[in-house]
Amino acid sequence: MDKEERRKYWLRIGAGFSILALAIAFYFCIFRFNYLVSALHTVKGILMPFIYGGVMAYALRMPCNFFEKHLTKLFPKKIKKWAPAAAIVLSFLSAVLVIYLLLSMVIPQMVVSISGIIADLPKAVEDASVWLEKTLEDNEVLKTYADTAIASITQKLQAWARGDLLPTLQSVMSGFTSTVSQVVGTLVNLGIGIVVCVYLLQSRKLFARQSKLVLYGFVRPVWADRIMEEINYADRMFVGFFSGKILDSAIIGLLCYIFSLIFGFPNAMLVSVIVGVTNIIPYFGPYIGAVPSALLILMSDPVKCVWFVVFIIILQQFDGNILGPHLLANSTGLSGFWVLFSITVFGGLFGFVGILIGVPVFAVIYDIVKKLVLYGLKKHGKMDMLKNT
Repeated sequence: MDKEERRKYWLRIGAGFSILALAIAFYFCIFRFNYLVSALHTVKGILMPFIYGGVMAYALRMPCNFFEKHLTKLFPKKIKKWAPAAAIVLSFLSAVLVIYLLLSMVIPQMVVSISGIIADLPKAVEDASVWLEKTLEDNEVLKTYADTAIASITQKLQAWARGDLLPTLQSVMSGFTSTVSQVVGTLVNLGIGIVVCVYLLQSRKLFARQSKLVLYGFVRPVWADRIMEEINYADRMFVGFFSGKILDSAIIGLLCYIFSLIFGFPNAMLVSVIVGVTNIIPYFGPYIGAVPSALLILMSDPVKCVWFVVFIIILQQFDGNILGPHLLANSTGLSGFWVLFSITVFGGLFGFVGILIGVPVFAVIYDIVKKLVLYGLKKHGKMDMLKNT
């Protein structure tokens, strides 16, 4: 057997082994899916501190680069080597300051709003009862139905209190220990994640060079260049999308606060923060924020609640048609259908995190598929088909 035949022989063995391995893996994924999910959850729990650290490092990367660039120019030559460490410290301090300012605005207003709702609730119930009695005093049929409904609700509440409330409280108390354990575990992971974040920020340039060396060492240069191009595109997509959405949401929250003060809407600060924060979520965010905000205003003034709903509709039309497109500059390149599709799919798979990252992630996938399609059309000489799309 010469060298060429031997090479073909081993290629056939390798191909057969690969097919067998893929068949086993496919069988395992289909018929042992629960074990796979359980294993993935275990791995995710182990790597959670590194996930937290990676997300924080990616979020703080841009301010860290900004501070390092300017501190390197400002520091004398003798202490210039301390510029990266000082940039990391300033990045963390900036993040802590932003979070503190946000919480200092929201929490006091939230306490005042909740206290006011609790204080006004008995009076609101009493006013509703008086209004109901006056409305039904001249209509015996409606009054009979109302009395029957109230009696039925009272009986069901009593039965629920006897049959379901006590077991529910017992289950809540039994689950309290596990809840505390989860909170402590999250705090521990977050603490380790901060340490991981510091290491990643400190060595971010080294890790980038090493990753590039590994990529070009294992992959052909032409494919490595394409992978690097796609990674840079994904980075631009994420940074541009989230930077634009955060700025857009901050402006919407500020406009909501200004007009809430002008129109005299109750709980102006809390409502504006809710509207601004939920506006970060694409497509569904405005509706998610409008519902609790309208309920807060409804508890104080039903008429102003109606005017608030009208104002929110106008504000979101301004954001969706003027402000948002101008700030994002169509950064994703996706149509409305694909935006809705990406939010629905990624939200169903990964929950709230999927809703946040669904649009930029799908935009990257969409770009990869588009480039593969263009490559295939060019390879098969069918580029003329693009004229019809």
